[in-house]
Amino acid sequence: MRIRAPELTGRQWFNTGGKPLRLSDFRGRFLVLDFWTFCCINCLHVLEELRPLEEKYSDVLVVVGVHSPKFAHEAEPAAVRSAIERYAVRHPVLDDPDLTTWQAYTARAWPTLTLVDPEGYVVAQFSGEGHAHALDALLAELVPAHDARSTLRRASSPYVPPPPPETTLRFPSKAVRLADGRFLVADAGGHGLLELEPDLETVVRRIGTGDRGFLDGGPREAAFREPNGLCLLSPDVAAEVGYDVVVADTVNHALRGVRLANGQVRTLAGTGTQWMQGDRDGALSSPWDVVWYHDRVWVAMAGIHQLWTFDPRSRDVAPVAGTTNEGLADGPLTEAWFAQPSGLAASADGSRLWLVDAETSALRYVEGDEVHTAVGTGLFDFGLRDGVGQQAMLQHPLGVTVLPDDSVAVLDTYNGAVRRFDPATGALTTLLTGLDEPSGAVVDGETLIVVESAAHRLARFPLGGAVRPVEGFAQRTQRPVTPLAGGEVELCVVFEPPPGQKLDDSEGPSTRLFVSSTPPALLREGEGRGSGLTRRLVLDPAAGDGVLHVAAMAATCDVDAEHPVCHVHQQDWGVPVKIEDGADARFVLVLGGPVEPV
Repeated sequence: MRIRAPELTGRQWFNTGGKPLRLSDFRGRFLVLDFWTFCCINCLHVLEELRPLEEKYSDVLVVVGVHSPKFAHEAEPAAVRSAIERYAVRHPVLDDPDLTTWQAYTARAWPTLTLVDPEGYVVAQFSGEGHAHALDALLAELVPAHDARSTLRRASSPYVPPPPPETTLRFPSKAVRLADGRFLVADAGGHGLLELEPDLETVVRRIGTGDRGFLDGGPREAAFREPNGLCLLSPDVAAEVGYDVVVADTVNHALRGVRLANGQVRTLAGTGTQWMQGDRDGALSSPWDVVWYHDRVWVAMAGIHQLWTFDPRSRDVAPVAGTTNEGLADGPLTEAWFAQPSGLAASADGSRLWLVDAETSALRYVEGDEVHTAVGTGLFDFGLRDGVGQQAMLQHPLGVTVLPDDSVAVLDTYNGAVRRFDPATGALTTLLTGLDEPSGAVVDGETLIVVESAAHRLARFPLGGAVRPVEGFAQRTQRPVTPLAGGEVELCVVFEPPPGQKLDDSEGPSTRLFVSSTPPALLREGEGRGSGLTRRLVLDPAAGDGVLHVAAMAATCDVDAEHPVCHVHQQDWGVPVKIEDGADARFVLVLGGPVEPV
């Protein structure tokens, strides 16, 4: 028996002109449900992956985003509406704050894609990134089949665009102060750079066309896609390499160089395509911030949870910290785990590289060859709380700035606050509240210039103000808990190559699996890496609740093609589990493939 798609249930709809939609409104067309949350870099990657598919099948396919939040801020309707505009989501979006539709479709991770056919049956599900080509292959088979059966109805999407914005800046991300006192701003939503007078409002010039693109050239020809980070080079280095600013051009997966004298833009690193496991061609993955530290540019590579470096003189670019596994683990650079590092700042004496790790709501730092955590406890804990050690809490911070007294200002983005961390005492306090998604800051004399991203502006605040008392809170991400039996459990990651493809072992094993747990004591056996997609686990009944971290990858290539293309499917799961007597001893996760009839 085929599986009937559950109804789409949530709080409200966006991008429909205010009209609520039901599953029956999509009858006769294919439907892709994209379960996402706007904090998640993998979800943002999938939004980009789906754009060509939406265009190719525009008359037979509708993509619907189902926004199922992780953080408290993401459950606010205004924040969801803002994110839809920020990331140019051009399809209907269902607001699902209670994860009602998420649970109905058995989603276990962000992002999850579910394909529903024109008759309202679920035909395939995929978790993670790299599945657009698989959906394309399925649709290439299914569209003619439903056409022949007269079950396909060609029509346009019910998407209704919101009114166009009228602001000078559009979701600015970071800013740097120039030698003449002006400010250069990475205008992520405006897809370019703006130079502003010290009044923070008067535009001196724009660099970039303002349209999404990837093109070098002069200020009116160059194109960016959601640039976020800026690194101003010293005059001697700039004179040697021929440009003054390094830009983290996030959605182009590239580093760009800008000559301030004439606004000329050049590509320094990156190919315009996203780095995937096994790539060797110089690709990057969502660089979010850049800073000068230890005689080179350090890059917060948010897309793969690492720190990289770029040497402007040699043009060498390479990873230096992080394993690509998502989480919070300190230690030697190459063994540390990060989770979407999104802001960087070097201490005045060059001894520390401060960073904010957005998905673990953490403030961390590199000192010598080690990574340390100052604030933050893990992927699912967040809040707004002052204090020392584990008492202190942040919520998805995106920026960090070193203050004149060597303390650190943290742009606590989802709390709408600026927090101050004192390295001498280990105390986190609150300086400013009531901001609209602050994501970057720069010191200007006795003031702090804060980039209020969702308010589309830069604002000036005096330094040295009194600490603001806050009504704190602490929260843990609430997701459905999977009951599992104690003792032996079989982990099975389901994957089936898309039509016209086969598993590709030309560069080594075609599948890989990594398993760990929080707390570590939850897993008696089964931790570590392997090549198969099944694993015998032994869970400790005494551990109680915990989280199983599972990362899976499958490589496929085209069959019977003159020039076969290789594809990578990958996903990281963090699944809350609870040990219960009599619970299932088999744990199934779907990486991708058709949904089997029941």
